[in-house]
Amino acid sequence: MNNKTPRIALYTLGCKVNQNETDAIAALFEAKGYDIVEFEEIADIYVLNTCTVTHLADRKSRQIIRRCTKRNPQAKVVVTGCYAQMAPQDIERIPGVNLIIGTTGKNRIVDLVEEIEKDRNTLNYVEDLQENSFFEEIETASIMGRARAYLKVQDGCEQFCTYCIIPYARGNVRSRTLDSTLQEADRLIGLGFREIVLTGIHLGFYGRDISKDINLEILLAKLLSINKNVRWRLSSLEPMELSDRMLELMKTNANFCPHLHLPLQAAHNDILQSMNRPYTIEEYRQVLERAKKAVPDIAITTDIMLGFPGETISQFEDYLEFIEEMAFSGMHVFKYSPRKGTPAATYPDQISADIKEKRSHQVRCLADRLELEYAKRFIGRVLSVLAEKEIEEGIWEGHSENYLKVRFFSNSVKRGEIAPVELKEVRKGLYLGTSY
Repeated sequence: MNNKTPRIALYTLGCKVNQNETDAIAALFEAKGYDIVEFEEIADIYVLNTCTVTHLADRKSRQIIRRCTKRNPQAKVVVTGCYAQMAPQDIERIPGVNLIIGTTGKNRIVDLVEEIEKDRNTLNYVEDLQENSFFEEIETASIMGRARAYLKVQDGCEQFCTYCIIPYARGNVRSRTLDSTLQEADRLIGLGFREIVLTGIHLGFYGRDISKDINLEILLAKLLSINKNVRWRLSSLEPMELSDRMLELMKTNANFCPHLHLPLQAAHNDILQSMNRPYTIEEYRQVLERAKKAVPDIAITTDIMLGFPGETISQFEDYLEFIEEMAFSGMHVFKYSPRKGTPAATYPDQISADIKEKRSHQVRCLADRLELEYAKRFIGRVLSVLAEKEIEEGIWEGHSENYLKVRFFSNSVKRGEIAPVELKEVRKGLYLGTSY
């Protein structure tokens, strides 16, 4: 390195776990004196944390890599994440890439980047996941200006849904130790975060690889008791892993956000079986009924995939009926995309792009209506809203405890604080409130 402070820009594709890991990488570089800059700026080093959930994600990763090499041909380009894990040879063929790291080894990224200064050859540091049985710990960044913190406690997945490549990209289930998790939680609280989100690739499997006496329920109970002024949220949970104990914790702890993201993926038993999802729609319905009975105002959001191989018109109509019945407060709607290396990519009766687009549009319209209906229940009620983004002076935007995105006016609130906000008006995509 020369005497100039090196400038580093980072870019994230994919899930909240990836974003958490990017923040942690940024913290490692900042601790060594690097200057973190916006991705669109000219930088000396570019770090791209990639996604491989679909072929489109792979293509976008390659596009971003080429954008970096074009913006500054002299820059060091580092590619990490799931696409790097699955296709390092493809990335090596892209001119200008200096370092490739998979889904492990990120804790050594600064040392590896500094090795590049001595040796300009591309360094491929993708590890064999079958040999990795330990959770890789990196402190979450405090520098990124975020209002909420993400605390990664688990990695890996062993579900092997037939459409999903992630178990191959992330490896076996690995959990952060209970002591380490509690220490990191204390550190994040000390930095001033008022909302912390627990993340993982398969969060409900937390602790199973450590001990039969450690699980997500035990972790939650301990975290909720640390500081009652800090609220906790789960990023995503497989539906059959929602226990009565978790619901009891949510019901009796005001700092456990009454919001659960429970992926559905398909609303017909034949398709669920073809996907290798471990539940039926009847079981999923029972889970939601238990949750809504225990916490009446709970927000239930979900994922649903349209156009899975073999999905018939009749089955799609069942989807619409079931979604309406479940009255989700929010939905992520995806079109199925065949992913090479997964069983579903070889299934017969692949659905045409035109049909997938029509069905996804129809479900998005239904999802928008259900979201509005849920939000209208809270007009005139006071919600606790995390001030995440100042749109203009005194106009803030953030999420309530039940994950409604609310815009409100306040001259006194600061970024990262939680404000009491009375919900006044509900429009499509915009909920308006007044802070006290």
